[in-house]
Amino acid sequence: MNEDKTMQFLQIAMKYLPEAQEQLEKSGIQLSPEMIEPFLSMFTNVMNEAYELGKQDAAK
Repeated sequence: MNEDKTMQFLQIAMKYLPEAQEQLEKSGIQLSPEMIEPFLSMFTNVMNEAYELGKQDAAK
């Protein structure tokens, strides 16, 4: 996956980060920058797989 797609995926994640933080805080969980990194990495992996799946479906 190229860096442009990864950057786009991270921008999407950052767009929804405030909402995620709010939901976590309502549950009593404080989200620190150190805690965010593994989730962003996981999000990027999910988005890469979803992108590839969509690309395969479009090719059919």
